[in-house]
Amino acid sequence: MYQVTFSNQAMGELNRLDKLAQLDVIEPISMLKPADLANPREPLGRFHRGTREFYRLRAGDFRFYFEVRADTLQVDYILHKNSLEDFLLRNKLPVSEQQLVEQHSKFWKYLESLTK
Repeated sequence: MYQVTFSNQAMGELNRLDKLAQLDVIEPISMLKPADLANPREPLGRFHRGTREFYRLRAGDFRFYFEVRADTLQVDYILHKNSLEDFLLRNKLPVSEQQLVEQHSKFWKYLESLTK
């Protein structure tokens, strides 16, 4: 078992939930073992961003994005599954490109076409 720490962004997302919902959301990450990280399978995934190795864990409507630091899991982001930020991270796009994507008219036309 690992110790789990949270960034300011992750704590902010958790604090928006009531206490029982918080327990339900963090249970999957608190139960991770080294063997799970060595061979990730759904709902756990692994990807690289530059030289850093990140993991993604689905927990209900949320996605945890975290790094392993010795015996600690550092949760960098907790994002709702249907958010633009989650889309960008899942598709390995640099977060700094978020504003460019939001402002690009073809992107918004594509999103609107999905609702028709």
